[in-house]
Amino acid sequence: MEQKKKTQTSGVKLTEGQTFPLTIKRLGINGEGVGYFKKQVVFVKGALPGEEVVVEATKVEPRFSEGKIKKIRKQSPFRVKAPCPIYEQCGGCQLQHLAYEQQLKEKRDIVIQSLERHTKFNINKLDIRETIGMEDPWNYRNKSQFQVGLQNSKIIAGLYGLNSHRLIPIENCMVQHPATNKVTEEVKKILQKFNISVYDERKRKGIVRTIVTRVGFESGEVQVVLITARKEIPNKDLVIEEIKKRLPEVKSIVQNVNGNKTSLIFGEETIHLEGEEVIQETLGDVSFELSARAFFQLNPLQTVKLYDEVKKAAGLTGKEKVVDAYCGVGTIGLWLAKGASELRGMDTIKEAIEDANKNAQKHGLKNAKYVTGTAEHWLPKWIKEGWRPDVIVVDPPRTGCDRNLLDAVRKAKPKKFVYVSCNPSTLAKDLEYLSKEFKVEYVQPVDMFPHTAHVEAIALLQRQ
Repeated sequence: MEQKKKTQTSGVKLTEGQTFPLTIKRLGINGEGVGYFKKQVVFVKGALPGEEVVVEATKVEPRFSEGKIKKIRKQSPFRVKAPCPIYEQCGGCQLQHLAYEQQLKEKRDIVIQSLERHTKFNINKLDIRETIGMEDPWNYRNKSQFQVGLQNSKIIAGLYGLNSHRLIPIENCMVQHPATNKVTEEVKKILQKFNISVYDERKRKGIVRTIVTRVGFESGEVQVVLITARKEIPNKDLVIEEIKKRLPEVKSIVQNVNGNKTSLIFGEETIHLEGEEVIQETLGDVSFELSARAFFQLNPLQTVKLYDEVKKAAGLTGKEKVVDAYCGVGTIGLWLAKGASELRGMDTIKEAIEDANKNAQKHGLKNAKYVTGTAEHWLPKWIKEGWRPDVIVVDPPRTGCDRNLLDAVRKAKPKKFVYVSCNPSTLAKDLEYLSKEFKVEYVQPVDMFPHTAHVEAIALLQRQ
């Protein structure tokens, strides 16, 4: 009783377990419905904008609450039945219950919400374009990383359920390329056949932790990576032979050792077991070699659209000096190099830079060079040497651009700054920081991950 009193007098209007009616106003950044109860924000998983629902409060915090749907009184006209049988349990997708065309509209709204929350821009005057979607928004992922476990003495592979440590077996993921589903299923059966033990993280015993598969959409080549807790795999040669026999499309078999107690998939040691060390992939007319740990966009079909939008924003005429910051293996730079007089890229990962230079060489691009280090180190150095970029392109991680990098961009004063973002919140904060020197011409959302709450965006900024 005492506890209940406290909750009521602390200014929080709700108590856990309480049910109440709620009108859903919009989608939140994690794909949940957002409504307001007595001016306090309430997040409701599975609820859609425009719906009137009865909600049970599951978590009550001073600044927000979370709830679950008890009943839908008025349903959204865009609500559909999720086609995936384990959609509710898996948590990998958040929006399968929303018609795809409407997902694209809501993703644009997620970008708008971030700009409203983190900037002083007049949203009505900003050119925020319609989200670029997919013709067929299924089977688009080229890579799967499925944890392995045991269920009734049988090896299963899948993902941990939402907010739980229960492994949900996934035999046919609807957003994965069919080849990754097929190969993962067969590898599982092969491990079972040769009694290869599965890692148990509570007991810290067993061998195989994760099956990683990646497919080249254009080449059809598949790479299998077995993530193991230790180096030795019993019956290793038999396992390799069986994979080759059953799965001729597998061109590369690799082992990665990760014995640490960690949520990271890959460990430091990678061992090439059989076949090629890399698989081939092509985007447009640019080809890439993908090693086990190389970062590569997960949706190749949309990546072509994304990079074409970057090219459009950069608007190169053949005379510009271009910088590709956070360049990785040089994917965006290779897309732009033919239209630039010179392209320079940088990244802090030495191996990525080696790959980027190899890729540029392979495509005969003599005007592209890549260096290891940060943009905040290289930009001032190049400017001092008399080399000033006309266009800077960035594609930072989810955390956004390093503040030192943004300061270096402000000092470099390029005519154009093209920002490729995978997180609308950090994009908005960074645009606000740059807004004294640069004008935001437009923001173009791109749907790289249909049926999830993720949205990418490209922002074009011009020097004021």
